[in-house]
Amino acid sequence: MTILQTKDLRKYYGSGDTQVKALDGVDLSVESGEFVAIVGTSGSGKSTLLHMLGGLDRPTGGTVTVDGRELFALKDEELTIFRRRKIGFVFQAYNLVPVLSVYENIVLPIQLDGGKVDEDYVGQVIEALGLEQKLQNLPNQLSGGQQQRVAIARALATKPAILLADEPTGNLDSKTSQDVLSLMKVTGRRFAQTMVMITHNEEIAQLSDRIVRIEDGRIAAR
Repeated sequence: MTILQTKDLRKYYGSGDTQVKALDGVDLSVESGEFVAIVGTSGSGKSTLLHMLGGLDRPTGGTVTVDGRELFALKDEELTIFRRRKIGFVFQAYNLVPVLSVYENIVLPIQLDGGKVDEDYVGQVIEALGLEQKLQNLPNQLSGGQQQRVAIARALATKPAILLADEPTGNLDSKTSQDVLSLMKVTGRRFAQTMVMITHNEEIAQLSDRIVRIEDGRIAAR
């Protein structure tokens, strides 16, 4: 089953001779449960693509469909709600709330949406990521790798249709990067989670099920 699909996705900046084609006709499909790495050099368009996949920015043209809904056919408020419920994000900078405990950070998106926390499921996620002993800690009491694991748990807690990770190991050393990515893969398998990861690190990309290369705003290989 196809969870994510883009058709002729374009994002242009400027016009005329100075126009920049950050994305120039991207067609991409991701199947349920798949772990896809999108790799490319700086300026290749990979981060722009991730922002489009997550509905964080609107394209110049083309479509993005997530779990059967065309994102940019939704009004802004509808898109915000859909994104909160269906798309999980893991960023390089962790983006944890410093005054909230680990557990409070993990369940925050559910509470913001007025939902009920599935304690059993969230407990399984916490256990899978090895965070059981850190639930009362504040983010500044954790290592970078531990903070990123909290960010992954937070993204998984809402049971999203797809999890998007933007250079999730960019602030981590190589060993911690491998550990965190291995955990992402294990938890993804365990919870049948579809994941798309942006990275420039070829070694990290090898942990995925499939590598998609992007160059100059176009898919070069898949």
